[in-house]
Amino acid sequence: MKLSTVKLKGFRNFKDATINIKDKTLIIGANDVGKTNLLWAIRLLLDRKLNDFDIEPKDSDFYAFEETHSFEIILKFNDVVEDCVVSRLKGKISDKDELCLAYKAFRDKVTKAKSYILYAGVSESKLEEIEDRYYRKVLNVQYISSRRDFHSYINREKNHLFQLAKENREDEEISADDKLYAQIQSDLKNVDDKIPKLNFIASATKSINEELVSLSLHHKKQNIVFDTDASNIDSFIKNVSIASSNNGENVKVGGDGRLNQIYLALWASRNELKEEKIEEVTLVCIEEPEAHLHPHQQRKLAEYLNSTIKGQVLITSHSPQITCEFSPNSIIRLFSQNNSTLAASDGCSEIIEDAFEDFGYRLSIIPAEAFFADVVLLIEGPSEELFYKTLAKQIGVDLDRLNISILMVDGVGFKTFIKILNSLNIDWVLRTDNDIFKIPNKDEYRFAGVQRCIDFYRTFLKSYKATENILDENESFISGFETKKPPKENVVAANKIIKELEDYDLYVSQKDLENDIFNSPIKDDVLEFFGGLDQNEIIEAMQKRKASFMYDFLKKKKDDLQKLNSDFISLPLKRCVEIVENLHNEAD
Repeated sequence: MKLSTVKLKGFRNFKDATINIKDKTLIIGANDVGKTNLLWAIRLLLDRKLNDFDIEPKDSDFYAFEETHSFEIILKFNDVVEDCVVSRLKGKISDKDELCLAYKAFRDKVTKAKSYILYAGVSESKLEEIEDRYYRKVLNVQYISSRRDFHSYINREKNHLFQLAKENREDEEISADDKLYAQIQSDLKNVDDKIPKLNFIASATKSINEELVSLSLHHKKQNIVFDTDASNIDSFIKNVSIASSNNGENVKVGGDGRLNQIYLALWASRNELKEEKIEEVTLVCIEEPEAHLHPHQQRKLAEYLNSTIKGQVLITSHSPQITCEFSPNSIIRLFSQNNSTLAASDGCSEIIEDAFEDFGYRLSIIPAEAFFADVVLLIEGPSEELFYKTLAKQIGVDLDRLNISILMVDGVGFKTFIKILNSLNIDWVLRTDNDIFKIPNKDEYRFAGVQRCIDFYRTFLKSYKATENILDENESFISGFETKKPPKENVVAANKIIKELEDYDLYVSQKDLENDIFNSPIKDDVLEFFGGLDQNEIIEAMQKRKASFMYDFLKKKKDDLQKLNSDFISLPLKRCVEIVENLHNEAD
């Protein structure tokens, strides 16, 4: 069986959200957007470690941005066929093997007294009240917090692992272990007998007994000894610690990254050793498994958890490296809109996977980073990426603080990235060259860059009558002229469309990046950089080397980019800043 859908109404920062879930699911989103709140909603109904007091509704559980006095959490399960669950929830599972569990909380408007009711049923519309979470023995959640106490958990979990391994031994292994067990116990008894004979132990024992006698006469009747308890083999094994062995030397593991891996590996190993007979269905929720790990290990850990842990797994993460290891339709991106958290495309969705089809390969680290952005600036190639990242720093746009990503679409195309970002409800701004191309099989030319943006507008954006009127009046002029240098009336028409499309965050350069830079307030700095070449030679040299030119130029002249702060070339960056500020103003 699988948890397929979570519905949250009036719960914490979720006003009304439907979130679809897959077998292996990654939950991403900004800090405080509600990733932990989503897991808490699931835990209220399924976590057997939470007692009755823990699940009592608190004032902080009710939606904070409007006056509300109730909230509800509904979990929908599909393919409920396990005997242990079916027998426990008899009458609550539909003929289609579906089950719904619900938690509904209420708050009195006057007294503020709070209460809740639990439900189970064959569907959301046919829920029946139940007394308690009696089903948790067979249907539950295993939650691993981001605030992991590595040492205490590892010490506790290793003993569970030992016990499970003991229960899974063959008869021959049990017999061999029993013989070795008796031998170890005898050896430990010898150790117990010898330790008190060490001179410093004997001296310390004598000293403490003399002091005790001086304090009270009754201490004379018995001696205090330092008991190693080594001969208690069960206690000895229980206190076995995990260490790193290298060339025969054991060193205690101290790094949090290594401890985190051991922590999760111990849990997964214990999970793997459980008997094949299904006696319970457990949903695993892990928060931020990437803690303290470098990027390569983060990717490996994601692969490991996906392949090793039995059953359904939900992982929250801030790691692009971990995001790379998940199928696009297994990603839930939470985002905030009008003071409420929603899931892009209602959570795990074929819409997201369809948006990735044009890639034809596993998600790379660069677009994965964009998953975590509030807004993405889409540009054409590596030279634009170098330029705009450097320009941002020089004009005071802190990309990391503002959560803006700059993403080049080189070799893929804008449409693919727009589809992906739209499916994840991530805002975007686009800048493209004002290309003029020859029309195939005709002695005519067209404004290809302008037509490109008109296509984006019509395919992805909401149309408005005023814009349609401008297109009706001018679109016929942007194609069909006879020379690569268009007549004035065609240029005027193209510029009217370009100006209108800026309102839709579609920016067309005056010509291309190299020409725009040359004709900008840093023209003298470009002339100085090339020293002695004329304008045509300079632009040709810039276009021929593109990224290598841009790298060399920025290395020597990056400080001069401050002069572009008020120039047209900075408008796409400024617009990204405006979008982020508006998002945060809405949240406030």
